Amino acid sequence: MKTPNNSNSLVDVLETVLDKGVVIAGDIKINLADVELLTIKIRLLIASVDKAKEIGMDWWENDPHYSSKASKLEEENTYLRGQLEDLEKKVQQISSKEESKTE
Repeated sequence: MKTPNNSNSLVDVLETVLDKGVVIAGDIKINLADVELLTIKIRLLIASVDKAKEIGMDWWENDPHYSSKASKLEEENTYLRGQLEDLEKKVQQISSKEESKTE
């Protein structure tokens, strides 16, 4: 039977972990006759959303798989890159025409 004291300490531990964050890191390597066949690097961060944002982790806001806002940003980015390419081509054409006039 759990006592209120144990429950409170578990809540305290969980609160501390989410507030401070915990990083768990490990590597799994599979070798056969001294030949490395596979390496898996595992990195796990357990923290609150606020703490994650504080340390610069906000991938869920920018990943199109997790955020509808991110897919709109991706579409806008693609459009703007196309516009930039068009402008660069026009500048190149104008520069070429100017060079041929001066020759």
